[in-house]
Order: sequence, then structure tokens, then C-alpha cells
Amino acid sequence: MLRALRRRVSAHPRSAASRRSLLKLIGLGLLANATRGGAADAPVPQPAAARARDFMTRAEQLRSRALADGDQGYGAVIVRDGRIVGQAPSRVVVNGDPTAHAETEAIRDACRRLGTRDLRGCVMYSTTAACAMCETAAYWASVTRMYAGEDIADRGAPRYGGC
Repeated sequence: MLRALRRRVSAHPRSAASRRSLLKLIGLGLLANATRGGAADAPVPQPAAARARDFMTRAEQLRSRALADGDQGYGAVIVRDGRIVGQAPSRVVVNGDPTAHAETEAIRDACRRLGTRDLRGCVMYSTTAACAMCETAAYWASVTRMYAGEDIADRGAPRYGGC
């Protein structure tokens, strides 16, 4: 899919600078749907039981994936009605995007999968406490509650962090 998109861009009659700019965006992963190949449509692995420990285990697996990919060691999942509806490892380094924290990426994934920006009724599990940016993103997405760390500490409802 990415090759076909690059061929279309290269064949486009616009300037070489425009083609380079578009290819750079694709390389940075900013054109998510073009580069992910429908990742949002792939089913999310669900734990055998809908328990907090199982959701945190999934977040920890995503943290391990981030480390294996050469990124920062963070992972997060978004849960609604006992099912994971969004998940992500940190992608700050691999995407070259300082906002691609695991929590914001999981929020983005959940919003894509659910087709809404309103995550009311959703709970976030992350491997560490959310930074001010991520907590603010959870606040604006209306995430109901956040849990963090190996001890699954209840961090409460997200608050506006002043980002």
C-alpha cells in the first residue's frame, strides 16, 4: 500500500518539492491511515478475563514492544465495558513525534476504532502515571478513570493539566 501511494505521489505533476514534503510526512507516520495499512481495523487481542491485572499486563506487553522497537518503555490500553478498545506502545522515537506517548497513541487508537472523540465510560491503564500532556488529552477525550503502574494505582478521573 505504501509503495502504491509513493508511486502515485511520484507520478503527480506537481513540483518535486511538494512530492518530497508529502513523502516526508509519510515517513514520519503523520499520514497514519496511509502508512498503517488499516491497523485500526485489526482486532485487538482481549484478555481471557476482564480484570484490571489483565489489562495492565497488556499495557506491559506494549511497553516491551516499545523497547524492542527502540522506543521509550511505555504502554497503554483503553478499556470500555470490559474490552480493550484502544492500545499503543510509545512511538515518540520511532515516529519522531514528541506527542506520540503511549497514552495519547492509545487514545487516538480508541477514537479511530470507535469512530468518536468521546471516550466517556472508558478507563485507561498505563505502565506509568500519565504526564500533564497525556492527562489533558484523556480529560478532553472524556476518559472516565486512569490507572497506572505495576500496582495498578487509581489515578482518578483525568484533570486538565494546563498543557
